[in-house]
Amino acid sequence: MGLEITRTEEVLATLREHAKRITAPKRAVVEVLVSADDHLTADEVTQRVQQLRPDVSPSTVYRILEELDDLALVVHSHAGQAAAVYHLAGRSHGHVTCENCHVTFEVSSDVFDRLSRELKSTLGFVLDRHHVALSGLCAHCQG
Repeated sequence: MGLEITRTEEVLATLREHAKRITAPKRAVVEVLVSADDHLTADEVTQRVQQLRPDVSPSTVYRILEELDDLALVVHSHAGQAAAVYHLAGRSHGHVTCENCHVTFEVSSDVFDRLSRELKSTLGFVLDRHHVALSGLCAHCQG
């Protein structure tokens, strides 16, 4: 619990450094993201925020997520046709998503670094691994 409080205060301090107001809904969104053990869609963030603060509208949550994304405090990624998922910025990693069961796995940045170097050298393409997830079938769905 202590780490969650510290991380929440770090995010809020960064917002203050950028002259952003700290509102109760914004604090609730940050607390939800800090306490999440997985990547959440905007709807999932909204549901969890509304458990804390029922008066917070979905549009408010979306605006807060956009603000946090603009400040690079959260990262969102898209997995195929599924809704974008959000998580706090931090340790660099990539994502792979199962096309069948839709589970998303974090992949070490080393894997995506190798892919990024290969794409750069062969195609001149710069990969943004935070905004896309590679898709395929997980081990469970293959069996």
